[in-house]
Amino acid sequence: MLSKLIIKTFIKDRDSISNEKTRTSYGIVAGVVGIIINALLFIIKLSLGLILGSIAVTADAFNNLSDAASSIITILGFKLANMPADEEHPFGHGRFEYISAMIVSFMVILVGLQFIKSSVGRILSPTPVTFEIISFILILVSILFKIWLSKFNGLIGKKINSAALKAASIDALGDVITSSCVALSLVSSNFTTLPIDGYAGVLVSLMILYSGFGLVKDTLNPLLGEAPDPELVENIKSSVLNYYHILGVHDLIIHNYGPGRIMASIHAEVPCNLSIITIHEVIDRAEKEVSKKLKLYLVIHMDPINVDDKEVLKTEHDLLKILNNHPLIKSMHDFRIVGEGEIKNLIFDVVVDSNKKRKIMSDEELKNDIKSKVKEKFPEYNCVITIDEDYLH
Repeated sequence: MLSKLIIKTFIKDRDSISNEKTRTSYGIVAGVVGIIINALLFIIKLSLGLILGSIAVTADAFNNLSDAASSIITILGFKLANMPADEEHPFGHGRFEYISAMIVSFMVILVGLQFIKSSVGRILSPTPVTFEIISFILILVSILFKIWLSKFNGLIGKKINSAALKAASIDALGDVITSSCVALSLVSSNFTTLPIDGYAGVLVSLMILYSGFGLVKDTLNPLLGEAPDPELVENIKSSVLNYYHILGVHDLIIHNYGPGRIMASIHAEVPCNLSIITIHEVIDRAEKEVSKKLKLYLVIHMDPINVDDKEVLKTEHDLLKILNNHPLIKSMHDFRIVGEGEIKNLIFDVVVDSNKKRKIMSDEELKNDIKSKVKEKFPEYNCVITIDEDYLH
């Protein structure tokens, strides 16, 4: 209820999430809310940690401070990502959002390392921790704050498809666990003189580190060029195949330049007996309409295929029977017969499972394997094969 009230109050055109200004507004609001809550929790926990002499509470306090700094960086990331394209960055600055998330991740890791050191010192040189009911209640209140903040960031992160805010949601949920450990250490101080506080501090620090490394992985992948979302891949393929005269698609490549800044290219198979003007009209319309529908920039390459030559159709049919029985081959495309008389080449591309292939054989070994099988069926043909690797599984 509170989340919806904040969104309704501070974000204009809140339903226009495809609009970059609206998306940035969501990111800024989430960042400001994060700063306020984490700054408040830092002040409360630091005061408690100093009063109680608890390293676990103090570690948790500085974790909240790093979260507040993270929110500031998140806001800057959204601001910079919204800068328009220029000559040096023709596809915009959307990856700034990933870079800001990466900085946040390293800050989380730094805090975790620092407090592992402090916690180990507390175990080696223990000091007593005094349980106070007011302090315990305030820790429980901070847990409730973090549960709400996690849901709030998750709600906005899902709504605008923001990796940074989704990561912030997971980070806040991790803080719920760490604060719960702190609460446990306070309760245990009533029943034992063991340095439970130090052990809890180590556990808190390890959880902080785990969260930090997880965030690094999540933000590094899109910067390095991770495999595209399988759902997006299927949406692009099915959308293009819906157009009349497009008989098949392959060689889809997707480049991610930041949230809402995706460029894709795909090859579309079309009948070779149609006029260039007719096919161009279909391809041009598909590019524009699919780009608008899926909110990306799509380029379609035209691949003409023979649909009425009996020799081509019969040979392709028999070749597919051979290839479909091969454990590594997923599909074939761009098939054609080139040459005359006794010198004819079967030219085609095969799509293979990249992980399976690497474990079994090289490209050359695979080509020779296919050629030998084809030669048994078609001794009059030579094969010219291109291997395309499919990284989606």
